[in-house]
Amino acid sequence: MKFENSPLSKTFSFNKLELPFGNFFLCKKFIVSEIHEGEHFDMDKIMFAAKEIIAYYGEEAKIAYISNRVNSYSTDPQDWANITANSNQLIATAIISYNQMGQLNANLEKHFAKLEMKICDSLEEAITWVNSLNVVV
Repeated sequence: MKFENSPLSKTFSFNKLELPFGNFFLCKKFIVSEIHEGEHFDMDKIMFAAKEIIAYYGEEAKIAYISNRVNSYSTDPQDWANITANSNQLIATAIISYNQMGQLNANLEKHFAKLEMKICDSLEEAITWVNSLNVVV
């Protein structure tokens, strides 16, 4: 389920960041990303989004990242290793997978990640988990 279409979007205040390759919902303690169908979410796009996100939250913020995989797209699992090893803002990430192939890909990414990562079955599960973390905005 897309974040904007979920009842949870009415529970949290957010700003929507619309980029050419996906939408990012910037909440107080977390970000929900929804990358567009067929995109290759590579390091250039990640860095472009990161620049916009850091401009919004500030360089000192500590936030969680939720990848809401409502669309099929590709990414390089090694990019997660680079991002998580070099990011001071991210404290954890949750990946919401809606099918078995997505679960397999998420497990591969989890193997490369250098921070806490949880694979979830729903938006509710992911948001509950990131809200249970000690996030300082």
